[in-house]
Amino acid sequence: MASKTSAVADEPIDVLFALHPKFNLLDFAGPLEVLTSALHDAQDPTSKAFEVTIAAGEPQVLSDQGVIIGSQCTWKEAHERLNDFDVLVVLGGNVDDVLKAKAEPLSLISAYSELQKNDPSRERTLLSICTGSLFLAEQGILSGLAATTHPDHITKFENACSHAVVRLMGEHTDVIEDARYVVNNLRFELGDEDENPYIRRKSDARRASNARKGSMSFKGASRRESIARRAAMRLGGLRVVTSGGVAAGMDAALYVVSILVSEDAANEVARHMQLTWTKGVVVDGLDV
Repeated sequence: MASKTSAVADEPIDVLFALHPKFNLLDFAGPLEVLTSALHDAQDPTSKAFEVTIAAGEPQVLSDQGVIIGSQCTWKEAHERLNDFDVLVVLGGNVDDVLKAKAEPLSLISAYSELQKNDPSRERTLLSICTGSLFLAEQGILSGLAATTHPDHITKFENACSHAVVRLMGEHTDVIEDARYVVNNLRFELGDEDENPYIRRKSDARRASNARKGSMSFKGASRRESIARRAAMRLGGLRVVTSGGVAAGMDAALYVVSILVSEDAANEVARHMQLTWTKGVVVDGLDV
């Protein structure tokens, strides 16, 4: 796994869910249902696209709703295995207690970001659900990026981002209030250099390709150039996705399916769940 550059069609995309005490249950269950329902081949139920691991401080974690979820690895083990994971999912709920105690998943978030900065050739995604974005703000992850959170917590979120700027001498965060989710550090296939402007604006348009979107399916100079461009991006090209309230987390998870598997796979998950996929905002991004 140490040499892995991106999940490919014949192996699972490894996802780590970070469960802190009194996390919001739907923040967990909604994206979990989306990701575990996604298939590489809609006709083959064995072609599961994602493999999920749950990390927590204890073998059993109590949600804010009183439901207990079993974990599969400790925080220590999660840190040791962090390079195995293509996606880290951070949940909302009980954020004030976590921030006050400076507890996990705060250091896990920072460690995941450092992995990307140290190895920009690898494709990684950090996804926060609802008020989980406050953890990203606290760790300075959102410096210079755009982000959102639950509408009822926008003021607290703006304050957290502002305090991080002062404390860490970072850049301003563009807080977007009315988005289901916000995506930073977009990537897509290079294609022909003469046809590709290297900038993709706010759009849900998709380019037809035989390679999965976001994959490291480049050859020769194109691949070397893509890694150099990614290294020059904030956080080494770590894809950062923040979502709004709990239901918006499912929209964000569908986006993750669309860029790591395919648009068709995301649409099939939405159909199966009888969910109307409401698209979010993709900010300007270099292709890598």
